[in-house]
Amino acid sequence: MNNLYQSPPATRREFLTWGSKGIGLLAFSQFAPSFLVQSTLAATPAPEKDRSILVLVQLAGGNDGLNTVIPYEDPEYYRLRPTLGIKKTEALRLDDHLGLHPSLSALHTLMQEGRAGIIQNVGYPNPNHSHFRSSEIWETGSESNQFLPTGWIGRFLDNDCGGAPGTAGTGGDPVAVHVTNELPQSFQGDKPHSTFGLRGGGRGNNKENLAFLEKLVKEDDHQANANASFLRATMMDALVTEQRVQKTIGSYRAESAYPGNNFAQSLRNVASLIAAGMSTRVYFVSLGGFDTHSNQANNHANLLRNLSEGLAAFQKDLVAKKLDSQVLTMTFSEFGRRPNENESRGTDHGTAAPLFIMGSQIKGALHGTPPSLNNLPKNQDLAFSTDFRQVYATVLDKWFSCPTDQVLNKTYAPLPFI
Repeated sequence: MNNLYQSPPATRREFLTWGSKGIGLLAFSQFAPSFLVQSTLAATPAPEKDRSILVLVQLAGGNDGLNTVIPYEDPEYYRLRPTLGIKKTEALRLDDHLGLHPSLSALHTLMQEGRAGIIQNVGYPNPNHSHFRSSEIWETGSESNQFLPTGWIGRFLDNDCGGAPGTAGTGGDPVAVHVTNELPQSFQGDKPHSTFGLRGGGRGNNKENLAFLEKLVKEDDHQANANASFLRATMMDALVTEQRVQKTIGSYRAESAYPGNNFAQSLRNVASLIAAGMSTRVYFVSLGGFDTHSNQANNHANLLRNLSEGLAAFQKDLVAKKLDSQVLTMTFSEFGRRPNENESRGTDHGTAAPLFIMGSQIKGALHGTPPSLNNLPKNQDLAFSTDFRQVYATVLDKWFSCPTDQVLNKTYAPLPFI
């Protein structure tokens, strides 16, 4: 490993820069060392061993909902998609009107077993077509004209709903873990929380990361000031958690065969941390590439296959280890795609789309109402029928036993999928 840094960082900006270079401590504790986090969480009860866990799966780029859940009996679908439309004979039947993309066979089997479901046509009022802004709306749970500094998961942790794990760096576990290269905006809170970041795929440069951290922690501190001490304490916390996480991942024996792609391996690593008994409440993984403006057919098919097979392996692993009753998995994407295909045999930024839910506590395969395609002109967006914050409210209320108005700043009607 190249010696890129000659001394510990003196500022938070420098500390952030490390994370962008691939260090596994990405956004660990939101730069708050354990002695600060401990003071915040001192009065918080430790969670029970059979705690409820949420795994968020981001479909980054905007997943095409109409080619995910296919209205195969609707002639308007084929009018809007003369080349991209999935043939009725190829769709995996859900009911007399709807079917799944043929690449989603593993998820289709889970739905038939009652272990997965779909919430249809999810969106929000006055939708935004920008990747950045729409992702921000979904991750913060805001209105389209509202800008919130905190994420919906961060506010859940702020309210200590259902108890919170012990303090990182003092034998405790991070409250939330992301297997992405950046801290998800949904994790941002008003209070400091012990979060931990792991590179996508999970095991790329772990020995180098650990060696780098150990070197930095052992170096003499020539800057005897509060800021340097603050950052050094953070490095110590990061090192302890990094060592434990890497040991757990490296020794894990899965009970199902995970595909070799980064997405599936990220889920494998999440399963290893859950199986190790970590008191972490929320995990976040991402699958990118859904911005399918051109030549969508093959690319989207491959993405959905990776999604389906990765999720199925993850669920099978949890079931085999008798952990499935504790874990709810949910997908989300910043928006769907336009109902009509474009001139490049792709689809452009749209609005509403379905999302998947998975777990042994799921009730029912289909929730909500499908989108209407009647007489839609070219480039007309779908009108959503389920607000995404209703989904969040259901997770908060029925899964985490958390008052939704404290997190979402408003009461939303829950859905019957849990």
